[in-house]
Amino acid sequence: MAFPILVTAAIIEDDGKFLITQRPLDKHNGGRWEFPGGKVDFGEDPRLGIEREIDEELGITVKAEELLEYSSHVYNSEKHIILLGIHCAFTHGEIEKKEIADFKWVTLDEMNSYNVTEADLPFIEQLREIESNKC
Repeated sequence: MAFPILVTAAIIEDDGKFLITQRPLDKHNGGRWEFPGGKVDFGEDPRLGIEREIDEELGITVKAEELLEYSSHVYNSEKHIILLGIHCAFTHGEIEKKEIADFKWVTLDEMNSYNVTEADLPFIEQLREIESNKC
């Protein structure tokens, strides 16, 4: 029996745009877009895990803040992802494509143009709900 994999996703906003990254073509869901992040190591605090993963994948430093939402998705009946969306504040650095194919800063409306992974879709809906409540 396969066990769920605990993964974090950094929700990083700058001037009304959100950072999304494209998965490498040779990885699961290759070529698709997602909020950046990665697996939580055994015994690791998810907030520390997201800070570590963003440094490893993008070469930038973020500060994990509050939990936005979580998502649970099973891919092809073989891979179960529990994804924690964590608001993160950018602190410093310049984005490098260390473990990603590409990155974009996009608005919530522009995200419709990207092939976003299923596990990340609930975060987009949550962000849209937050935005609509601001008005």
